[in-house]
Amino acid sequence: MLTIMLLLVHAGVAALWLGAMSYSLFVLQPKIGRMFDGDPVRIEEAERVLAHGNRRPVLALITVLWLSGIALTGLAAADGISTAGWLLVAVKAVLLAGASGLFWWVSWRGWPRRVFALPAELPDLRRRFRRVALTMLVLVGTAAVLGFVGGHA
Repeated sequence: MLTIMLLLVHAGVAALWLGAMSYSLFVLQPKIGRMFDGDPVRIEEAERVLAHGNRRPVLALITVLWLSGIALTGLAAADGISTAGWLLVAVKAVLLAGASGLFWWVSWRGWPRRVFALPAELPDLRRRFRRVALTMLVLVGTAAVLGFVGGHA
């Protein structure tokens, strides 16, 4: 029963993070751009308002993802994990570590740059953020797929 609950939490949190990133990248950001006719200053103001206060909830998601994954690994290890199983765990951990590192960059390096950027710098910064966000989406999505395929969401 504990394993099932941990699996549901782990998979649910991964799905929540993937869904939020996908919605932001493919629905919200393009609409904001159209809404403000591509004006980088107004787009930045809107995105800043929407992003305000999001750091802690996302940190909580990442923390729950790590802790539930570690707990699931511990339970699986008690039952015996094959070499392939350990490899899968290692790959998922590397993917999640990469996504966590990118989130750190966005939160503590990238946003301050955007906040203090000159209007002419905003388009390049927004493109960089989009590349980082797409990379995070690929990393978290790949880890989730590996979990489902490998039977360890």
